[in-house]
Amino acid sequence: MEETIKYDFKDKGLLLKALTHSSYKREDPSVKEDNERLEFIGDAVLDVIIGTELYERLPREPEGSLTKLRSLIVCERSLARVGKEIKLNSCIRLGVGERHTGGEFKDSIVADAMEALIGAVFMDGGYEAAVRVVLDMMGPTIEEALGGGLFTDYKSEFQEYVQRDVSKPLIEYITDRSEGPDHSKVFFVHVEVDGKNFGEGSGRSKKEAGQNAAKEALDKLRGR
Repeated sequence: MEETIKYDFKDKGLLLKALTHSSYKREDPSVKEDNERLEFIGDAVLDVIIGTELYERLPREPEGSLTKLRSLIVCERSLARVGKEIKLNSCIRLGVGERHTGGEFKDSIVADAMEALIGAVFMDGGYEAAVRVVLDMMGPTIEEALGGGLFTDYKSEFQEYVQRDVSKPLIEYITDRSEGPDHSKVFFVHVEVDGKNFGEGSGRSKKEAGQNAAKEALDKLRGR
């Protein structure tokens, strides 16, 4: 992993922690900490680095456009794709149960590990080191976003579509239920506009389920 991201950790324990999923910690009492705290740090650092890069490269873009672009670049699907491209998913330490259910290929797990890895680089080498690693890993994704070819943010697109007819619609994403054990939950969400159900979706996270619900709603509105 160090060779791939071109960064040598002074504290190898930080890298190991970044690669440790909570399911592994639950099954091994000797493991004291998983990657969730580093994920928290990485999420914040990633927002600042990508936000700064967009701010500098797009001096005439308004705040709303910059926010939308950043959300596309740092979304779960985008981070998971990069994580799989650099083979991060094959390095994640997973519990036996999680591995048996294909945990290393789940977008939510890989995206979280990406954030934890970035958090670990930041804690080990500081902000400049994190900038180098992030821009190297995420560079192609940034270019794709600037070219308009990245993933569609269905929730934003749905909101814009609905606002064509209603100036201030009340759009709510409601979690109906979740199924499965803690390490492999599936969430079911539906989206309402002014109390009316427009679409339903499921996913490994509430965010993913909400995006899928928005996509179904858009497909219905467009008669697909």
